[in-house]
Amino acid sequence: MKIISTEFLVGAVSARQYPKEPLPEFAFAGRSNVGKSSLIKSLLNRKKLVRISSTPGKTREINFFKINNAMMFADLPGYGFARVAPALQKKWKKMLEEYLGQRDPLIAIVFIVDIRRKPTELDLTLKEWLEELDRDYILVVTKADKLSASERQKQVKIIKTAFMGEHALDFIIYSSKNHTGRKELWSTMEKLARSH
Repeated sequence: MKIISTEFLVGAVSARQYPKEPLPEFAFAGRSNVGKSSLIKSLLNRKKLVRISSTPGKTREINFFKINNAMMFADLPGYGFARVAPALQKKWKKMLEEYLGQRDPLIAIVFIVDIRRKPTELDLTLKEWLEELDRDYILVVTKADKLSASERQKQVKIIKTAFMGEHALDFIIYSSKNHTGRKELWSTMEKLARSH
């Protein structure tokens, strides 16, 4: 997809702050420092669109971006960083429940997992949650360039077994560094956007 325009709309903490435009929407979800912001920037071919944090768990709101005046991206707060206060973790959970449970324009979640890591309880909880909510998701494994081909193959098998549920629409191996998987992810998202 050729990116003509990208516009940051709002950082929202509740439903009343969500953008009102009924554009097809994709949410990006994953553990803190999974490479979510880098993936979004790689997808959009931008260096500065998303603020990349050196402090895991820093994104504390849902950041909405309008792409080509035709599609919306929602960057969800990363989850599972231990140093975040329990009260804040609870607030995030409530915010995500509200968004995932009620957001009508949401077509699918881009569920991001680090290929180097074993599935955590929080990752599996998110997968179960998406399945329970009947939310479709695209499973994207990031940081593919960090492993050898044989290590990558082994990890892919583990991750697919753990995460490919009924609502998993696709499985994409991605590297923000060399754009591996970029074309495939755009193709899946465009197809979904056209069918809604």
